[in-house]
Amino acid sequence: MRTFKVFQEPAEEGGFTVTCPALPGCISEGDTREEALANIKDAIEAYLETLRRHTIPMPVIEVAFIKVEI
Repeated sequence: MRTFKVFQEPAEEGGFTVTCPALPGCISEGDTREEALANIKDAIEAYLETLRRHTIPMPVIEVAFIKVEI
């Protein structure tokens, strides 16, 4: 089992958007935080399956969330 960092934020039109920065283009959404997180899990699984099916190597993207004080 792998662990991925995801970023969840409120969507302008309502609900929530979730992205997985380690997997470029892997984005999902949901009406609630819980639904959005469940949907991103499905999106990550589909993304990884597509990589495997097409023998594309897993992207190596190191993600760090850093606080910046202004």
